Amino acid sequence: MSSTKSLIDIGIQEFIRFLRNEDISRFYFVYNPVEKKVISSHHQLQPLADFFQSDKRDFMEHEGMFFQVTNEHNTLQGAFVHRTCRGQAAGGVRYWHYDTVEAFMRDGMRLGKGMTRKNALAGLWWGGGKGVMARNPEIASDDPDIRASVYTEYGEFISSLRGCYVTAEDVGTCVKDMERVFSRTRFTTCIPESWGGSGNPSEPTARGVVSGMEAALDYLGMGGLSGKTVAVQGMGNVGGPLIEFLFEKDVARVVACDINPKFVEKLWDQLRNENLDARIVEKDDISILSEPVDIFSPNATGAVLNPQTIPLLKARIVCGAANNQLEDPQRDDQALMDMGLLYVPDFLANRMGIVNAANEQYGYVNNDPLFERHLNREWKHSIWQTTLRVLHESREKKVPTAKIAMRLADVLAKDKHPIFGHRGLLIIQSLVEDAWHEQVR
Repeated sequence: MSSTKSLIDIGIQEFIRFLRNEDISRFYFVYNPVEKKVISSHHQLQPLADFFQSDKRDFMEHEGMFFQVTNEHNTLQGAFVHRTCRGQAAGGVRYWHYDTVEAFMRDGMRLGKGMTRKNALAGLWWGGGKGVMARNPEIASDDPDIRASVYTEYGEFISSLRGCYVTAEDVGTCVKDMERVFSRTRFTTCIPESWGGSGNPSEPTARGVVSGMEAALDYLGMGGLSGKTVAVQGMGNVGGPLIEFLFEKDVARVVACDINPKFVEKLWDQLRNENLDARIVEKDDISILSEPVDIFSPNATGAVLNPQTIPLLKARIVCGAANNQLEDPQRDDQALMDMGLLYVPDFLANRMGIVNAANEQYGYVNNDPLFERHLNREWKHSIWQTTLRVLHESREKKVPTAKIAMRLADVLAKDKHPIFGHRGLLIIQSLVEDAWHEQVR
């Protein structure tokens, strides 16, 4: 494993075997802002640090990226801390399959900086980070006992990071999994409601996407959602509630698909709506992008908008909950604009999950004004107002919407927490000083 290419290109299980052979169970990559260099915890992993250093697409001076291999079930777990100026890094933990180390690392980096922008644009005093765990194809990842072990170890991992990253629920993780995480760490949200937490963040996320759709329609002078047609890719935790909310808004028709037959059958049984065209599709089926609809809503995994798929779109608006919808933000954002498609950036529309979970420690009130203001049309940081601001500025400056939203978010993301300042960075520095990677587990 002497070259960057060989280490970054190998599969996850081969990488884990490499780590075992090198007697590495925990490792990190930390960005040194003075030297402007990515530092690795182990010299054997310097090729990966060099990869991050040279990457211009997904690496964005991430403050710290921490990893461990579980003691049981050979699972690679990570915490990608992007920026903590506004507060502790906050974002969910994704449990997903990755073919290569590069795919794993790139997803974590993109998701981490996406959370920085999402939290900043929402006016939350939280930084951005994301957890990622790679499914081990050699084990039954859905076995309750195996999941309990994997998520319990993840909770211990989060505790070891001393609060620089606060985890939550994301794709592939459920409320039951969060119970396991919570049993080993206080640095988590999306705790079950029965335990005093906010529970599943999916429905709030779907409500935010609806608000983004309504703002885009208003901007185009198309009225509201009543009578519109929508294509929904993904019918799971967010896509399912989204479809229900769309019918409550009196849409004329929803075309929806998912690779999981259980999601499709469950929603059809719930709704029994003749205006719902629900389809079970294969993993690589992208036919839904070609549907002649008013709005295309991606709610599955990321990178769905790329040079192969964008030309297929027949919708006027793209607005959904999936993270990292643009495979390459610089390239694909421009392509959407060139086609005359109105794109509502994902990190603008899908904020409500983290809004719902971020401040669990402050308790709950009915019709919480700190929650509802994100969905109203008056507050300057609401989804409605922010979407309109981004769309108007995009038109005036002839710059794609995602670039406008990223610029706004990146400025806000540098504001320091009014009480604790840039404490997250101090925590990361302490972890390095105390040789976190060498501590006995």
